Amino acid sequence: MKSVKESIEKRRAFRSLDPLKIETKMIKELAYSAILAPSCFNKQPEKFIFVKTKKNLEKVFSALPEGNKWVTKASMVAIVHTKKDDDCIIKEREYYLFDTGMSVGFLILRATEMGIVAHPIAGYDPEKIKDYFGLPKEENVIALIIFGKHSKKANSLLSDWQKEQEIKRPKRKTFKEFAKIV
Repeated sequence: MKSVKESIEKRRAFRSLDPLKIETKMIKELAYSAILAPSCFNKQPEKFIFVKTKKNLEKVFSALPEGNKWVTKASMVAIVHTKKDDDCIIKEREYYLFDTGMSVGFLILRATEMGIVAHPIAGYDPEKIKDYFGLPKEENVIALIIFGKHSKKANSLLSDWQKEQEIKRPKRKTFKEFAKIV
């Protein structure tokens, strides 16, 4: 068994993907990991649509800008959605985005542990996604998670800077840049 620390350190948002055999058991394992994340009063506002059929993947691909065309190599895409009223609202603090983000983090770490690339993206047309998959107007499509097997061969659809990020982990902030001890 890998440690959480190992999964955190191994996790990368790779864009060069090889096909991955998608099985229901795997999807349920990933979803189960997501639902175990903490949430305000255990409201569990996160919702996922796991898209794996060619027909439905094509719908997702048509909602992407040019810079995310590498996603067409994905074996599966998860649509992450939620709405404000599904979680705690304490004064001005709306927890639905935070809680959904934590569940995505748990899912990504479990995918990493399973040897699967799970790359969250923000570049897509949320209205098209809602329309294609019958989501109500009040739903907020938070992210798409792109799944595949990491390919050692660079995807030809990647820009130069994207290819560079396949080789070397992007720089992270130093402790002093994002945290302090008081």
